[in-house]
Amino acid sequence: MSFQAYLDKIEEKTGKTPRELVDEAKRRGYGAEDVKAGVILDWLKTDYELGRGHGMALVHVIKNGPGISDKHVGSTGTHRDPSNQLWLDGKATNPALR
Repeated sequence: MSFQAYLDKIEEKTGKTPRELVDEAKRRGYGAEDVKAGVILDWLKTDYELGRGHGMALVHVIKNGPGISDKHVGSTGTHRDPSNQLWLDGKATNPALR
């Protein structure tokens, strides 16, 4: 599953776009450098019933923003993504899907 596919599935599961969840996390102070992934994962599991894989995808975006490594861009592996920038504003508005 690509990184973007994880984020799209999070939207399906929670009803919130990745950006909305990132904004909520930052309001809670989870974007701070000293906040551990486990704290964020606990919140996502409790409030949104997200498992570790989906949660870690969101942790990455909360901590690092929408940029991802170029190593999977354009590859043929199962984790390939078309871009090194993730779309956070929901599947319905993603220009790559139009």
